[in-house]
Amino acid sequence: MSKSIIVINPNSSVRVTAGIDMAMEPLRHLGLSIRCVTLEEGPEAIETQRESDLTIAPLLSLAHELEDSAAAFVVACFSDPGLHALRDEVKVPVMGIQECAVTMALTLGQRFGVISILPASIPRHLRAFGAMGVLDRLAADRAIGIGVQDLVKEQSTLEAMITCGERLRDDDGADVLIMGCAGMAAYRAAIEQATGLPVVEPCQAGASMALGQVALGYERTQHAG
Repeated sequence: MSKSIIVINPNSSVRVTAGIDMAMEPLRHLGLSIRCVTLEEGPEAIETQRESDLTIAPLLSLAHELEDSAAAFVVACFSDPGLHALRDEVKVPVMGIQECAVTMALTLGQRFGVISILPASIPRHLRAFGAMGVLDRLAADRAIGIGVQDLVKEQSTLEAMITCGERLRDDDGADVLIMGCAGMAAYRAAIEQATGLPVVEPCQAGASMALGQVALGYERTQHAG
């Protein structure tokens, strides 16, 4: 059976999954299939810690259903729900897009800034950055005040993201930006052009790291991650 990098969108929005799938296009010429799937049991949007936590059990169940066809998994939510539990349970590489986005950003600049959706997202992100030990490399995490479902409104979303990116650059000293939500995938090129900074799209970061680990033959041990 031919195996794929399986990217799981933990919310139930097929529109978000379609945007993630489109973001995978630059990676699809590298010789390994990338498949994007939607967690039907997930909430329409993941904007709080509670919503993130509630996706973990069904996400693990879906991953186990797909395990035989998976070369690696990518958890495509910036909260990385279920990341460590899934790593404990499968042998293939498992990537969380938040962890991978930060890791990639650290190779592209000295201080990273995060464009978040809502102010309530920021404490959740800061806990994760603290656990990773990278708070001294964080310029700032700023919210655009737009929820996941409204990110589809292109003009207002793009304007808000550009303004936020410029503040992170000019006021906070960021020299690389991270888009802090999988639903922002379509805006990377426009943000890079407007700000002149490298912009990390987290699903691309997660999938590219998964591709690298698969190509190098890594498997997880029981206590890895």
